[in-house]
Amino acid sequence: MGAMGRIEQQHHDHGERLTRGELEALQLERLRATLQRVYDRVPFYRQSFDRAGLHPDDCRSLADLARFPFTTKADLRENYPFGMFAVPRPEVRRIHASSGTTGRPTVVGYTERDLDLWADVVARAIRAAGGRPGDVVHIAYGYGLFTGGLGAHYGAERLGCTVVPASGGMTDRQVRLIQDFRPEIIMVTPSYMLTLLDEMERQGIDPRATSLRTGIFGAEPWTEEMRREIEDRLGIDAVDIYGLSEVIGPGVAQEYAETKDGLHVFEDHFLPEVVDPFTGEVLPDGEPGELVFTSLTKEAMPVVRYRTRDLTRLLPGTARPAFRRMERVTGRTDDMIILRGVNLYPSNIEEILLRTPGIAPHFQLRLTREGRMDALTVRAEARREAGPADREAAAAAVVRAVKEGVGVSVAVEIVDPETLDRSVGKIKRIVDLRNP
Repeated sequence: MGAMGRIEQQHHDHGERLTRGELEALQLERLRATLQRVYDRVPFYRQSFDRAGLHPDDCRSLADLARFPFTTKADLRENYPFGMFAVPRPEVRRIHASSGTTGRPTVVGYTERDLDLWADVVARAIRAAGGRPGDVVHIAYGYGLFTGGLGAHYGAERLGCTVVPASGGMTDRQVRLIQDFRPEIIMVTPSYMLTLLDEMERQGIDPRATSLRTGIFGAEPWTEEMRREIEDRLGIDAVDIYGLSEVIGPGVAQEYAETKDGLHVFEDHFLPEVVDPFTGEVLPDGEPGELVFTSLTKEAMPVVRYRTRDLTRLLPGTARPAFRRMERVTGRTDDMIILRGVNLYPSNIEEILLRTPGIAPHFQLRLTREGRMDALTVRAEARREAGPADREAAAAAVVRAVKEGVGVSVAVEIVDPETLDRSVGKIKRIVDLRNP
């Protein structure tokens, strides 16, 4: 076996070869150690467990985790910047943080061992997507405090790939780099991939003629309709990756190219639960609810029962039977729009737009207030070939489909191509204009 083969074998086989029984035994061992670690080293968790009348020794089975209190984003913000760290600050080798646009940022830290683990799980994810040592990986996730770019970068290097750290922005240059460097893999948000596709076509490049064969898309919810749009236009396998900074970053779960049937959670490192978003009750596998994670191997900043706000459900594993799958995230509890008593998510609208002729997959939802009633306007871009009559017909079709499929009336505006703001990171689908 050559050096590249040894890299592949070393980093991506052991956890995936576990049986379910072996995995659950390992999870319990690591869970008990994590609970003890945070109780001993993080005042927030000691106080939280004490208030609940619990001690780490009370966790004797995986089911006992449900007795322990949740951790929320608000808890992390209240302990800004380093109050959630379980190691002395000098042992932290890297700090990442959220943007903090709604208040204090969420800060996360990594020890040397954490960074090594992170590279391992992202390398495993890229391999699951079809990547192999020697592949060129074009990374268009943002670099910096956002975990996407650097997480993907070190994982690709760990697998033995050649990395193009393009980051976000300068779309015309990104297209030129894809043409010149001939990457096999691109890692990017699905919404920015659509922007890159538009730019290729604007430049007269056939996207299906590029060297790309695999797209690893994450950092925002996307639908099966968007997968088909990307695969049809680009001629690649489009697979999902999942992660969040508070747990580690990208590499928490990955869709395997061989099945494309949801994200297998890397449960040897991250223990998932799905709970009722309102009551907090743990739901059985197969029931939709809010995703909750407990990290099992993190040193600098372990989290216990962290509420992600992401909506999904857990299903049996397929490509790797020991790891349960989570369905693609359908939305977030904090992205839910309640419009005249009807609950809807951006993904509900996206599914309708992507199956409506004449409409491009770029849209925005604008909430306004008309008198005492809330109103929603769907602003979507027309495809270049769509004429005035096509646009009018598309708008009417969307109005009907939303009314019939979601159960609420909306206004629809079809705007010119390249009118709506593009995002190079996580796209902002909802613009709330109800409160000045």
